[in-house]
Amino acid sequence: MLKKMNRGQVFLVGAGPGDPDLLTIKALRMLQSADVVVHDRLVSCDIMALIPAGVRRIDVGKKPDHHPVPQSEINALLLKLAEQGSTVARLKGGDPMVFGRGSEEAAVLRAAGIAVSYAPGITAAQGISAATGVPLTHRGLANSVRFITGHCQANRPLDLDWAGLANAQTTLVVYMGHANMQQIARELISHGLPQDHPVLVVANGTRPNESRLVTHLGALQIKRATIPVPGPVLFIIGQVVSLLDQTNSADTILQAPELQRVLHG
Repeated sequence: MLKKMNRGQVFLVGAGPGDPDLLTIKALRMLQSADVVVHDRLVSCDIMALIPAGVRRIDVGKKPDHHPVPQSEINALLLKLAEQGSTVARLKGGDPMVFGRGSEEAAVLRAAGIAVSYAPGITAAQGISAATGVPLTHRGLANSVRFITGHCQANRPLDLDWAGLANAQTTLVVYMGHANMQQIARELISHGLPQDHPVLVVANGTRPNESRLVTHLGALQIKRATIPVPGPVLFIIGQVVSLLDQTNSADTILQAPELQRVLHG
């Protein structure tokens, strides 16, 4: 049986991919009514600037292979703050329900009797699709889209439905896939996708320092440099990438040298 609801509450807030214009009105209202904001690393500076002065901020951000605040401690922190009577905004990049562990945090809180509310965020795939003009589905090119994670918990090997994913009529959007993109490309090719299957790589999508690179699976499977990637990266794999030149003028397509170096060595 659930415990009686406590005075505090937690808002699970999606910050979107970074552009503050993409933040929902509900998310902004929750941020402005919170006593404390517990935020992730990927929340943009522009979004953080919308938090009112004087509101306590707690950084619990994770980096690849470096989690200074484990998830169990984040859960405990949210619970403690809410039990103290605070209104807590748990601010996450993108959408808290898309590879954001929002449902895990909500389950812990609700089991302890803490009220939880959601403000959805525009997930990176949607934000980058709008920013680049590359659709996620398009008649004759892609009749479905699949969001997949390129990183498993505790760095376990990827165990994906490669045969099901290697469908030329499906757009694949890979989150958190930089470290394993060589394996992902190799598996997709070995299960039927052509080496010249288009890929759009976007770093820091929707932000002022956004970088884009058009490449193909064959290039990604060969070599990946070990230097850090410049910001959060999303991979859009599919025939829809061929529409990029039709929807953007040439001067908006940034063939970023740092992305070339990171991805192709």
